[in-house]
Amino acid sequence: MSFSNDGAPSPEDITEGRSAESDRLEGAADAVLAAGARPRPLHRAVREDAAEMRAWARHRGERACEAIRDEPLRATLYALGIGVLIGLLAAR
Repeated sequence: MSFSNDGAPSPEDITEGRSAESDRLEGAADAVLAAGARPRPLHRAVREDAAEMRAWARHRGERACEAIRDEPLRATLYALGIGVLIGLLAAR
């Protein structure tokens, strides 16, 4: 490994440790940029991701409600078991 005067590794040292996965991802990123695609602005990306998470949570909540309606005894027993476990952990 060669170092410059300031102790930093040379560019050759940095690229020697690259994996095939790193090379593949860098090639994919270069292809996207070459195609003219521009990255999304951060605020728009966060809003889109938050909207996806709300939709996912809403869907999961609906599924949970359906499962409780279909098998209320099972849901009650699960809730009781979880409550007992939390109580045991809290008592420690």
